[in-house]
Amino acid sequence: MNRNAEIANSYRMRIDEAIGYIKSRTDMEPVLALVLGSGLGEYAAELKVEEEISYRDIPGFPVSTAPGHDGRFIFGYLDQIPVVCMKGRVHLYEGYEPWDVVMPVRVMKGLGIKALFLTNASGGINFGYMAGDLMLITDHISSFVPNPLIGPNFEAYGTRFPDMTHVYDEELSDQIREAAHEEKVPLQEGIYVQLTGPSFESPAEIRMLRSLGADAVGMSTVIEAIAAHHAGIRVVGVSCIANAAAGMTKELLSGDDVNLTANETAPLFSRLVTSSIKKITGKL
Repeated sequence: MNRNAEIANSYRMRIDEAIGYIKSRTDMEPVLALVLGSGLGEYAAELKVEEEISYRDIPGFPVSTAPGHDGRFIFGYLDQIPVVCMKGRVHLYEGYEPWDVVMPVRVMKGLGIKALFLTNASGGINFGYMAGDLMLITDHISSFVPNPLIGPNFEAYGTRFPDMTHVYDEELSDQIREAAHEEKVPLQEGIYVQLTGPSFESPAEIRMLRSLGADAVGMSTVIEAIAAHHAGIRVVGVSCIANAAAGMTKELLSGDDVNLTANETAPLFSRLVTSSIKKITGKL
């Protein structure tokens, strides 16, 4: 067996073992997964919880180490909708390889999800954005992070060369727009770019990213979206603009400020997410 085949076989065994462990803890079959970003983890309290599973308990599973990322799966119901919520994610800057960062997505695919709702806290690059705004992600720029599909292709998930024209599902994104209108939640729309972190971007980098068409920047989400789309999962995303990006104001950037803004935005975020999930699952 060559090296690539060994890596692929070991990885697939880790995924299967994680799925098996989770199924030994709960027989719930979620239709939608919600990934909660920095400072947004308290939304999990909206669910009628059936089971909580720490990432640390799952064999071979990556563990969250970032502040504000609790690191557990919450299985529960939003009304009658079966949902799995990731209360915290893992990031490239924690030292994980790209395939480890997207392993939770592939595990949740094995649990039966049909849609993935990604959220994050980000820096606003668009001069029209303010801290606390919510932004529907309509597209992304992935050029500054390693592609999670590099290496052996997992044919059980998708093709070797997947199209990325419509990563963020247009029909399901329309449901978020409708939810925002009905809930009277202001909603920006824009392009999100992922960098590796953990350092914040420099003012020169922000000017470059703006010139490329990016509206918001963060350290997560894009590679998860790529892996999910590759696996045939329908993807939507909402970003909480936590601060103006570097150089746009005289303020220095802080991770504490990111979490603080996300916490302050939580009531609007909760209303939008709850209404959106109800609408989205009606289209699955």
